[in-house]
Amino acid sequence: MADIFNAKVLCDECNTRMEKTNVLRGGFNVRALECPQCGKNYLHPEDEYKLEQFSKLKNKHFQVKLRMVGNSYTVSIPREIIDYQDDIQKRLNKMLFIALEEPEKLSIFFRKRFFE
Repeated sequence: MADIFNAKVLCDECNTRMEKTNVLRGGFNVRALECPQCGKNYLHPEDEYKLEQFSKLKNKHFQVKLRMVGNSYTVSIPREIIDYQDDIQKRLNKMLFIALEEPEKLSIFFRKRFFE
């Protein structure tokens, strides 16, 4: 299927050809079309949908179980979080990164992160 952002799009306010760009929304680098004349922009529909999905998950609190497996503890991650992370499903049974950031805050990272 062809991507709408590969088409020539004219601004509906000033009839100027819009240019591809990236904008920062909610900590995400989102693809967009922006009018160089009036500054109006439109987010890429796919990126906008992912941003909405993230907003719903971010405001949701999950209660998960802590279990003992051998000499380690395990925590179950809700399916909707894994479903949101499309590329995570390709890496199932591979390593995640975990950090104790504060006395009561344990973080799990799906990608390697550099700490300061």
